[in-house]
Amino acid sequence: MIIAAKDEELRVGSTVEAARSLPGVDLVLVVDDGSTDRTGAFAREAGAHVVRHHRNRGKGAAMETGAEALSRIEAREDRVGIPPRHLLFLDADLGGSAADAAPLVEPVVGKRADMAIALFPATRARLGGHGFVVRLARGGVRRATGWEPEQPFNGQRCLTRAAFEAARPLARGFGVETGLTIDVLRADLSVVEVEVPLEHRATGTDLRAQMHRARQFTDVARALAVREAGPVARRALARTGLSRSDRPR
Repeated sequence: MIIAAKDEELRVGSTVEAARSLPGVDLVLVVDDGSTDRTGAFAREAGAHVVRHHRNRGKGAAMETGAEALSRIEAREDRVGIPPRHLLFLDADLGGSAADAAPLVEPVVGKRADMAIALFPATRARLGGHGFVVRLARGGVRRATGWEPEQPFNGQRCLTRAAFEAARPLARGFGVETGLTIDVLRADLSVVEVEVPLEHRATGTDLRAQMHRARQFTDVARALAVREAGPVARRALARTGLSRSDRPR
């Protein structure tokens, strides 16, 4: 299991402890993405392996760092005849609710899907598509793949190593979940959404929250444009003020 974390000292410990109680989870790896608090120390005290970025590099980079670190750990283990672990990504602010993530793993372990994405029942009303960023991501995935996710930003995901490698390099910033979904589906792999009783902090409505949503919009629009998801996404990218030379290739 991999947890990307930045400045989550208040909740990362309880998240790690809860995650370690999940059936089949024998290793929790936390990527401290340039935290300025004691996130890494508290994660280690709770029993996690910790890898640290000395500066904040974003969630996508943290996910890739975590997968690479897990591969290095497995290379040192005696795993003759044992396949690599599947990748379970959870957010650092889930707290004790992380212990309820088992339904997210079951479709992948049971080979019914290559990637499973969590649906948070308690936040379905909030994430139900009223936000302009959610609509952008939902519509972009639909145009690119023909499948429309209910909660396109949900970062709680379990996937096979093959599915993860099909999506590398991951999209930048807040576009990582949108890009990951598109890339996995375009690789002719299967994706399901699974209702899981998890909950994390909701984004507020103050100025800081609005700036957060603006960054989300920019990153999602970039991820869609890079994947040639259609003219709507390209117009959205243009509205962010990014020039053609700024776009990833």
